[in-house]
Amino acid sequence: MQDDAMHHQSTYKPSTGFEKWMDRRLPIIRLAYDSFVDFPTPKNLNYWWTFGGILAVCLMIQIITGIVLAMHYTPQKDLAFDSLEYIMRDVHYGWLLRYVHANCASMFFFAVYIHMFRGLYYGSYKEPREMLWILGVVIYLLMMATAFMGYVLPWGQMSYWAAQVITNLFSAIPVVGESIRTWLIGGFSIDNPTLNRFFSLHYLLPFAIAGVVVLHIWALHIPGNNNPTGVEVKTKKDTVPFHPYYTVKDGFAIVVFLTLMAAFVFFAPNAMGHPDNYIPANPLSTPPEIVPEWYFLPFYAMLRAINFNFLFISSKLGGVIVLFSAIAVLFVLPWLDTSKVRSMRYRPAAQLWFVLFVADCILLGYLGQKPAEGVYVAMAQAATAYYFAFFLIILPLLGILEKPRPLPKSISESVLKPSTSETPIGAQGQAAE
Repeated sequence: MQDDAMHHQSTYKPSTGFEKWMDRRLPIIRLAYDSFVDFPTPKNLNYWWTFGGILAVCLMIQIITGIVLAMHYTPQKDLAFDSLEYIMRDVHYGWLLRYVHANCASMFFFAVYIHMFRGLYYGSYKEPREMLWILGVVIYLLMMATAFMGYVLPWGQMSYWAAQVITNLFSAIPVVGESIRTWLIGGFSIDNPTLNRFFSLHYLLPFAIAGVVVLHIWALHIPGNNNPTGVEVKTKKDTVPFHPYYTVKDGFAIVVFLTLMAAFVFFAPNAMGHPDNYIPANPLSTPPEIVPEWYFLPFYAMLRAINFNFLFISSKLGGVIVLFSAIAVLFVLPWLDTSKVRSMRYRPAAQLWFVLFVADCILLGYLGQKPAEGVYVAMAQAATAYYFAFFLIILPLLGILEKPRPLPKSISESVLKPSTSETPIGAQGQAAE
């Protein structure tokens, strides 16, 4: 079923003397051609699949703008805030570099959330793509660490106090918590060593992300792309070459996405920031509300939802456990979903629960910016419970109880003859596998 993806024969023919010389010694041109030009790709991919290319562009933008910004930034607590003002006012196009870097970070997370929701809906984490999904979650974790450390660098009020809140979480870990926090911040309080090491790691981690992205693409090219039907490639008729079909499609989506980002950069550059971060950090003045960036708000809501002690677990430790478990559960998702049918397009009950899950994540994001009191806490607790129930209870049970709709026999028949392309229910397990 996967012959076209796994055993694709190279059609690259060197046309110049240099290409022939290079192909015999380091066939990197052949690798690029086979991976991004002639790679057989399912012919029915929709625009939800373009976010992989969009994310690659976002990563390149972040690395390029980050390198230039690092040339002018000073990681010293008395100079960091002023160095950003220098970048904004005196460096040629410094304002543009900073606004592109800051807004692209938000757009990066916006795109990665859509990419992950698409993977969830179409079952892109299922056999044989478990490693592809796990590497994606690793990238997501590295993105979160990079974004948090970058948020500290402006050394404004929100930067400083966000660092206090997040690093204090590690002190809740029994026995080793305080030692981990001391090692993380380079001392007993947020100070110069903290800023220095956060700057170093913020500069380094995007290159680590790029390395894992290479592994992610490699893991994608072994079994090939999933597709909206969830049915594997059976014949060459099910595929088209990646170029020009998907290079043009991805290119159009990337232009639209960059246009949206440009609208923020040029017309509302601070819309997704916090005004308190334009006040220099003051350890003696705590902001009324400490709020992380919007892409961390769902996890912040989960953290604050645990306001009670449970047996020997304090509320603080309980919040930390829930916070890390919310990410950890994604690593084992391929084994939690017991359904043999990959795509939720053919799973009506799963569709309903999935829509509720997306709404639940949006609700958690809304609650993350609200004060941790009254009805907001009760809502956050209910939303947190549903988040974990979706992975640990609903998906395992749906695989046993749900009766899926018939699957198409192949990708081609689904595209060309949808009305006559269905198989009996009894054959759907084979089609899905």
